[in-house]
Amino acid sequence: MTALTGAAAGYTFRAMKLSSVIRLVVTVAALTPALGAAQAPQPTPLPKGQMPDLGRPTKVGDELPTLSFDEYFPGKWTFEWDVPEGPLGPSGQITGTTIYKVIDAGRFFQADTDAKGPGGPFKIHELIAYQRDSKTATRYLTDSRGFAFLQPATIGGDLGGIYNIFFESSPFMYNGKTIRMKHTLRLLSPLNYRVATAVSVDGGRFVNYGNPWWRKDAAAAIK
Repeated sequence: MTALTGAAAGYTFRAMKLSSVIRLVVTVAALTPALGAAQAPQPTPLPKGQMPDLGRPTKVGDELPTLSFDEYFPGKWTFEWDVPEGPLGPSGQITGTTIYKVIDAGRFFQADTDAKGPGGPFKIHELIAYQRDSKTATRYLTDSRGFAFLQPATIGGDLGGIYNIFFESSPFMYNGKTIRMKHTLRLLSPLNYRVATAVSVDGGRFVNYGNPWWRKDAAAAIK
């Protein structure tokens, strides 16, 4: 009877020990995801588009928000541009950076571009005036290659949150040619826009001069 009692006691002890181990394993398994979540670095929030979340599909009659230059442009952008041979230089790839800054919030901005192309390095400086109420903008651009021009623009968009800025330059002289340029900026997301570029020489028709992308690193944005 004593031997049976000892065996039963041993069995009970082993069962209690096994039960404790199981509870420990279950507790650790339950805590592991929470500990991992607590230790995981939080991702940098990406900038949001300017079209509000309506909570429903867009429909005719919905109003497109007016573009905010202050929210979209300031910061450092990089670009790559494949250009054909033309009045501005030889064919090849142009790469560089453009930094936009606010001069007077909501009204005046500047942009400075450092670029390198098949003809060598060059710089571009822009002064931009934005007329929010009339949805227009004007920029004066000076290029270290030896030319400058004034370029007014109209601004449109669609309810998908895409904005379009249509710049068309005044005529300017370069290398003995009278040149005009069109730049259509298509703002596709808060972190990238595309520029459809066309050039007219001596009053001729506008021809394609490349469609480069400008891309922004959100972490490098200048406040």
